[in-house]
Amino acid sequence: MIDTPLIFLPFEVLFLVMMSAICSGLNVAVMSLELPDLRRKAKLGNKHAQRVLPLRKNTHLLLASILFTNVAVVSATTLVLEKHMEGILAGLVSTLLIVVLGEVMPQALFSKNPLLWSSRFSRLLKLMILLTFPVSKPLQLLLDKLFPRQRARLQSRQELGLLIGEHSTNDTSELDDDEVEIMRGALSLSEKRVRDILTDIRHTYWLEPGTKLDGPRIDEIKAQGFSRIPIFNKPLTKCYGVLLMKDLVDIDFDDNDYKVEDMILYPAQLVGSMTALDTMFRKFIASGTHLIPIEKDDEIIGIVTIEDLIEEIVGHEIEDETDRMRTALNR
Repeated sequence: MIDTPLIFLPFEVLFLVMMSAICSGLNVAVMSLELPDLRRKAKLGNKHAQRVLPLRKNTHLLLASILFTNVAVVSATTLVLEKHMEGILAGLVSTLLIVVLGEVMPQALFSKNPLLWSSRFSRLLKLMILLTFPVSKPLQLLLDKLFPRQRARLQSRQELGLLIGEHSTNDTSELDDDEVEIMRGALSLSEKRVRDILTDIRHTYWLEPGTKLDGPRIDEIKAQGFSRIPIFNKPLTKCYGVLLMKDLVDIDFDDNDYKVEDMILYPAQLVGSMTALDTMFRKFIASGTHLIPIEKDDEIIGIVTIEDLIEEIVGHEIEDETDRMRTALNR
């Protein structure tokens, strides 16, 4: 090694320690980046992710290149110091410089924003790969065989719920409280059963097929304020369909003798009380109705509407004009 004047020693050591710091920081930063997360951000147009993703894909090659470069720089630092200091003193000084300035501090700094730092030094990473390629490439091939890439692990429903919940307590989140509540409600649908949200049959307004539709009965139906009325038999074992109030608007019930069974009844499929709420959405879509009767042990025990499902997702009761009127009258 060519001897250099003592005046250049601080600059040489500073440069070498700085290179060691960059290598150490990049090692922590790049390895902390998850490939699935990088792919998502790259698809969304994140320029930092787009720069780092091609490098991060070759995990073992990148890791070997960074470590070979770091070891070379650390060794060079010790050799430079040994030219001007005694062996023990040179080893002590180089150890302190490398550990404090070349390891601890850069790792703490780079770990705060790993994607940003990895992107800033992406060109240097490419240079490291190029310079160490003769030794890092064989090591990569060996590591690929010994430690094959694992499949990306998806978060569980509970983990997703926690991740989404963190947005409600973070001021930097792009999601507002309503969006967080809706997503958390949607995630919990499969864990809840339709029996948890149904309207009990004791509180359900329903009619029998033979019920006479005269003036007083129509007034009673209007007073209930429902747009749909289920039609059951008296033992509550069969559903004949759903009667829509809009179909009764133009009918003269004072001068005609009509029964419920004379009206148009829209089919409604019975669903078991243990059906998951996410499945109920598909049931509503398939049936083309907004009201579904719920049965248990071959007996109708209540009804569920599409509004009940939406309320469960948004976490709030949806009141229409009739609901507000009832609330006002009950006060």
